[in-house]
Amino acid sequence: MRIKLEKRPAPSTFMLIATPIASVLLTMLIGVIVFDAIGIEGERAVIDIFLTPILASYKWQDVAVKAAPLIIIALGLSIGNRAQIWNIGAEGQYVLGALFAAGVGIAAGPTGGPFTLILMILAGIVGGAAWAAIPAFLKTRWDVNEILTSLMLTYVSFQVLGYLVGGPWKDPNGRNFPATAPLPESLTLPILFPGTTVHLGVAIALILPFVFWVLMSKSVFGFQIRVVGSAPHAARHGGFDAKQTIWMALLIGGGMAGLAGALEFTGSLKAINLGFPSGYGFTAIIVAFLGRLNPIGCLIAGFVLAVTYVGGQVAQTTVHIPNSTAGIFQAMMLFFILASDILIRYRVRFIAKKPANSTEAHT
Repeated sequence: MRIKLEKRPAPSTFMLIATPIASVLLTMLIGVIVFDAIGIEGERAVIDIFLTPILASYKWQDVAVKAAPLIIIALGLSIGNRAQIWNIGAEGQYVLGALFAAGVGIAAGPTGGPFTLILMILAGIVGGAAWAAIPAFLKTRWDVNEILTSLMLTYVSFQVLGYLVGGPWKDPNGRNFPATAPLPESLTLPILFPGTTVHLGVAIALILPFVFWVLMSKSVFGFQIRVVGSAPHAARHGGFDAKQTIWMALLIGGGMAGLAGALEFTGSLKAINLGFPSGYGFTAIIVAFLGRLNPIGCLIAGFVLAVTYVGGQVAQTTVHIPNSTAGIFQAMMLFFILASDILIRYRVRFIAKKPANSTEAHT
């Protein structure tokens, strides 16, 4: 018996849906086995990480708030990935978006109102897009790899953050702690449900996937992104400019990351300190692939990854697992989803070996 991979005439729709689900389930199974092997109650740990945030009503608001930036960033990244443009620097664009928003808020002072808040959010989008424009320029001008430039700029953004919150923007009343002054109430996003932490940014994250779905499936822009990514030669013959596509993909990805940073600043944290980079930009890469680069898929995957964030915090208390455990589960899901991509394009065939004839056997 031998195994043969037979190319499918078209990618399998069933596998597109089934493999992300299987990746999550396989991650849970391996988690149980590994935790048991190192002396931790594996079943309890996996239940706390993957199920407790869903079943415990008091954790829903935490999941919603964590999911919002993941969904928004993943939506922007999915457009670039569809066009084969790989933006790995969303974390830096997320930080710059928050810094641009903070700059507007600091300039406006405590007297700012709703108009200032809108300007802060718009500034966040501009900040993220401006940071993404650097790898876009280098890519289109000198064909510099956007993976390297966008990733390296992330660490530059951390230095900019450290300089601002430890220097000119440091709160004079913050006991010398490197952080901006807390935002006044008038410059924070409204809370949707009294008594919770669910702010307007969560509603924006729930609406945007449907906007992106219309954009990608019903517009010429969405068609251009798909064609450039799947058939670049045909795209050139069709009149689509590859450089223009690179610019649009990176600017949208950076703008969405900047929007997420601005909403996180004005909605959840209300101040920026050295701990503001939280890994959302990197985790959103997993969200985009787990959601199959589909806007609605990104919405679902964002909640799945948010569950692991919140569940990891729960499991730290209940079974005393390390803080990095949630990241390990997220990485496993990404590896499984990438490895399972072969099942989308190929069908597994089991072929029985032919018995050797008598002449061959005698020889």
